[in-house]
Amino acid sequence: MKTIVLLSDAKNPVSGRAQLSRLEAQAIGLAASLDEAPQGLHVGPGEEGVTAGLGHGLTGLDVVAAPDGEDPLPALSAFLNDALAGDAPPALILCGRRGEGGLETGLVPYLLAEALGLPILADAVAVRPGDAPGTLVVDQAMAKGARRRITVRLPVIVTVHPLSPPPPPFAFARMRRGEIRRHAAAASEMPITAADPTGSSPAAEAAAGERPHRARPKLMRTAGTASGGANLHVGPEPEEAARLILAYLEDNGIRRYVRA
Repeated sequence: MKTIVLLSDAKNPVSGRAQLSRLEAQAIGLAASLDEAPQGLHVGPGEEGVTAGLGHGLTGLDVVAAPDGEDPLPALSAFLNDALAGDAPPALILCGRRGEGGLETGLVPYLLAEALGLPILADAVAVRPGDAPGTLVVDQAMAKGARRRITVRLPVIVTVHPLSPPPPPFAFARMRRGEIRRHAAAASEMPITAADPTGSSPAAEAAAGERPHRARPKLMRTAGTASGGANLHVGPEPEEAARLILAYLEDNGIRRYVRA
């Protein structure tokens, strides 16, 4: 099963130096359990930090050059679109839940799945080939330590949960043997010119426009059911909200202490 692990611009929270995200190192371990030669993909200004993925089990790494701070989604979707249309398309794309220390939003896997037209499963702790050809079985982490087993048809994007198995041990010799393939940055669809340093245009500004703020309904989650589901209450009255909170505390064995 051909797999690709997406690698991000992670930074050490203390020193600020580039490093490999632990979740992405765990994703490499899951990929190695399915693929003898898992590959990595990184979009960014450099490869410092992500090359450590070769030492954790990747056999190859594609690095697409991009300016610091640029949205990686267009380059990721373009590269993966070409890979999916190739002779040996990837069946599984693994990634962390979000970046670490950079301009992370946690939305890239979902936006990428939408751009590629692929299903996405979040918070995987284990993966294995399904009994039916072209399927994958994913154990998904749920609230309160619960697990849910899902069978999905390939290809698919899967994000990795912190409770997945620890990453494979790092081997410097394995990193030296890994292949790094560097790719030039793709030309932007809206180039930035000297006359207009923001890259904006009157047409784009007119399309964006201004919209009045619209209040969104507040959601309140109560204690989960035995099946792993939950009840949602939209805009409850204060008395009802207080009752639901107390019921949640009691159902979960949380004692309330009242100061005299």
